[in-house]
Amino acid sequence: MITYYDDRSVQVTSTAVRVDGRSYPLAEITMVWHRRGSRSWRVLVGRGAIGAALAGPLIAAVLGIAVAVWLHRSPTVTIAIVGASVLVGLAVGPVADFLFEHLDRSYARGGRQLEMWARWRGQPVRLLRTGDALRFGQIYRAVQRAMEHSQPARPVTRR
Repeated sequence: MITYYDDRSVQVTSTAVRVDGRSYPLAEITMVWHRRGSRSWRVLVGRGAIGAALAGPLIAAVLGIAVAVWLHRSPTVTIAIVGASVLVGLAVGPVADFLFEHLDRSYARGGRQLEMWARWRGQPVRLLRTGDALRFGQIYRAVQRAMEHSQPARPVTRR
């Protein structure tokens, strides 16, 4: 028996697909397809918040420099305000890697609910529903590979 995918709730082998304790033998599955749900506003708002966190210090730095020039104070005060603004702008540097990593993970997980369906014993059955696009893709590809390898080899006809 070959295992194509295995985690805490899904196992895809050369003989069956097991999801949350239910087993679907590959020999009884005739077709597999997927559906995408609507976008998750929670995910979109989270991505926007990360973008704002990245842009916030830079905007504050630009505004600080503009205020320093607009005030027409002594060169010492102007340099101090510009210096403080530049330091605020540079504050985004150490945090940017952390925020970009979260943004990247957000796109890897996806912003929609994904469903995997199969025709099992002639009836459509939802095998899996998840919002994690990366995990969904791994499981869906594992099911495809298992289905491809479980089909009997067709005889080759030559002309």
